[in-house]
Amino acid sequence: MTEKDLLYDTILARSFSKNEQKRLGYGAFIASLLFVFTLCTVFKPYLSPLPIVELQIPMNAGLRMLRITETQKQQASGSSDNATSGDSENLVLPNDQINITSNATTPQSITSSKDHELSAGNDTSLPKNMFNSTTNSTIAEEHVTTEGNKLEKTMKPICKKLARTEICEINGEVRVHGKSATIQAAITFAFSGNSTWHIKPFARKGDVAAMERVREWTVKLEQNAENANLSRCVRNHSVPAILFSLGGYSMNNFHDFTDIVIPLYTTARRFNGEVQFLVTNKNQPWINKFKGILKYLSNYELIYIDEEDETHCFSSVTVGLTRHREYYKELTIDPSDSEYSMSDFRKFLRDSYSLRNAAVRPLTTRRNQRRRPRMLILSRGRSRAFTNAGAIARAAKQIGFKVVVAEANADVAGFAQTVNSCDVMLGVHGAGLTNMVFLPENAVVVQILPIGGFEWLAKTDFEEPSKGMNLRYLEYKIAAEESTLLRRYGRDHEIVRDPSAVGKRGWEMFQSVYLVQQNVSVDINRFKPVLVKAFELVQMQSM
Repeated sequence: MTEKDLLYDTILARSFSKNEQKRLGYGAFIASLLFVFTLCTVFKPYLSPLPIVELQIPMNAGLRMLRITETQKQQASGSSDNATSGDSENLVLPNDQINITSNATTPQSITSSKDHELSAGNDTSLPKNMFNSTTNSTIAEEHVTTEGNKLEKTMKPICKKLARTEICEINGEVRVHGKSATIQAAITFAFSGNSTWHIKPFARKGDVAAMERVREWTVKLEQNAENANLSRCVRNHSVPAILFSLGGYSMNNFHDFTDIVIPLYTTARRFNGEVQFLVTNKNQPWINKFKGILKYLSNYELIYIDEEDETHCFSSVTVGLTRHREYYKELTIDPSDSEYSMSDFRKFLRDSYSLRNAAVRPLTTRRNQRRRPRMLILSRGRSRAFTNAGAIARAAKQIGFKVVVAEANADVAGFAQTVNSCDVMLGVHGAGLTNMVFLPENAVVVQILPIGGFEWLAKTDFEEPSKGMNLRYLEYKIAAEESTLLRRYGRDHEIVRDPSAVGKRGWEMFQSVYLVQQNVSVDINRFKPVLVKAFELVQMQSM
């Protein structure tokens, strides 16, 4: 014992009795325990290996909240699918917060939005800056992963909300009842209470007019299958299912591909045909039109699920279709956001319809003979039709083309063969230009723009998508003299003189004038340089 310890004991003995010294020691011990307990309680959140981070992302019309783990934040910062980008609304919930359901209608203002708000059967539209969408809290499944000696929790979304679509991917004991539009799932992961998600399975979210034509479905999650009030299985299936809608703007060729066919391809292709399609909003003409694609993607007869009163049971169901995150892109697959590309999709179309030409054929044959490049002039039966298609064909023949004039119809397989045999496709802005998906690579697309301010539509709907298809793009904007509206209204009328002023009066006015009443009579002399350029491009690409 040191001199310091002896001095301390002497002072303590003089100040306190032995009983008081014992009580003081017990008190000090208890105080120490209380201090340690308080320290752990106060600083516990900071000691957790995965603190919850809350990000509030300001928007034009309010705040969007996103909860993610620190691990997810680090992953997101190095990927194109950044949670803070605003492209997705993907609320990943901790276990004790999964039981949250919200169906509040929230206005979301998107600056310079170019979303389509179309009436059925129309293929172009005006810009729309404001839309309403139904907000749901994301249902998420918790996973535990190991890295070295550390345990890390991640949250895998089951239902998520993206810029143009909502989608639920459910694994477990899944039961689908068509007449009540209800999907029940017994889930093995832990969450408090039941979780519910309301979804319209159509990949054009934000377009009010389209989504009004889509049936809403309810996804209900139950944790305990034995005690859950689940429907009794009547039909059991051994393959996964995909449920999607044929509502919206179906039977318009542009929307058939950009809203249904391409999203269905990116969602279903990975199953290699071993998937059951469940169709809501039955549309028999659409099914007849695309039966070749449907059979190529699924080995099973599709089920019109709305008519089913029996409960269908699956081990996995996808509700809705995937679509690229870029809000303004149409007729496109973003390879940074998908395992597939437009090149993959176009190869799939060639396989589905037995199309021979993957790329533009050489103009010189093996026997050293020259062939004339083929040009397809798209004819239209009603609005935005060529009134002088014959004169255009004669001018093209003089330059060196072999010309085909044809109108797209419901026979997709037959028309696909025609398009694939051509080197150039020419048409007025409209749904018929969507058939460029069947053109061989390096072919040329010529888009004719009527008066009315179609520039941004032309770029969004066909110019930009053509790049992803490895096609060459040319554009011709008609003068007022080449529009039939000039003869109807006169040069000084506002409709001819200032289309932007007419457009400001709303979609109904724009549609009735520029889409319905207008036809095109091309000035051949003014248009010839475009035909010459198309011929030169074909010559260059076929060498």
